[in-house]
Amino acid sequence: MDVSASAPLRDRRRPLRYAVRVPLLLLHVIVAIPLALVVALLPARAATATQEPFSHRLVRWWSTGLLRIFGFRARRRGTPLPDPVLFVANHVSWLDITLLHSQRAACFVAKAEIAGWPLVGWLAARAGTIYHRRGSPHSLTAVMQRMVERLREDRSVAVFPEGGIDHTGSVLHVRVFHARILQAALDAGVPVQPVALRYSRDGRAWQGVTFQRGESFLANFFRLLGEPALDAEVHFLAPVPNGGDGRRRMAEAARAAIVDALQRAG
Repeated sequence: MDVSASAPLRDRRRPLRYAVRVPLLLLHVIVAIPLALVVALLPARAATATQEPFSHRLVRWWSTGLLRIFGFRARRRGTPLPDPVLFVANHVSWLDITLLHSQRAACFVAKAEIAGWPLVGWLAARAGTIYHRRGSPHSLTAVMQRMVERLREDRSVAVFPEGGIDHTGSVLHVRVFHARILQAALDAGVPVQPVALRYSRDGRAWQGVTFQRGESFLANFFRLLGEPALDAEVHFLAPVPNGGDGRRRMAEAARAAIVDALQRAG
C-alpha cells in the first residue's frame, strides 16, 4: 500500500483555508449543542434495512458537515448491517468516530482520554460513547457489560480492537486485533461486521492524518483544519461468520478482511 504523508513545503493557501473554515467550525459547534440534546432526548430506535431513525440522520448530517469543514469528502463502500451489530474497524485518527458516524450511527468504545478532549469528548459522550481506561481489567469488564446491554437494546456498537496505530517506514500497518472485546457480540447474539477506514489524497493513502511524533491533539486538530481536500472512505465489509471457532478466529478474520480491503484500495 502506497502511503504519502508529506505536504507541500510552502502551502500558500493554508491561511485562506483557516479564514474560511474557522468561522464555519464555530458555527457548526454552536449548532451541535441543541442537536446533541435532541439526539439524547429522542427515544432510542433501531435502524432497519429500509428505515433510518431521525436521530441517526441527525448524527450523520452533523458528522458529514464537520468532515466537510475539515476538507474531507466522505465516501461509503458496501452496506452496513441493520441494528444491532458490532462494527470492528481499523484505527487511524481521532476523526475515525466522526467518519464512521457520517455513514452509520453507533455507540463507540473509545479510550477514556477522549472524554477530556475539547468538543470531541463532549459530543462523543452525548452520542453514547462507552469509555475504556486502557490497562485496567476492571474497566474492560465493565465496558463489555455495557456493550452487551446496548446490543441487547437493539443499538449497534463500534470498536477499534487493534487499540492503536503502528508505523513502520512509510507503511501503515493494522495491528493484531484484541479478540476479547468480540465476546460481547457472541454474548448478545449479534453479527460482527468489519469496517475499513482509509484517508487518501489523489487516490493514494495519506498517513498525515495520524498524530505525528510529539504532536498534541490540539496541534493535530488545527493542522488538519488547514489541510487541502482529502477523501475519507468507509468500507463496510462482509460480516464475519461465527462458525463456533470462537472470538480469536473471528478477530483474525475481521482483521484479514480489513487489511485486504485497504490493500485493494491502494
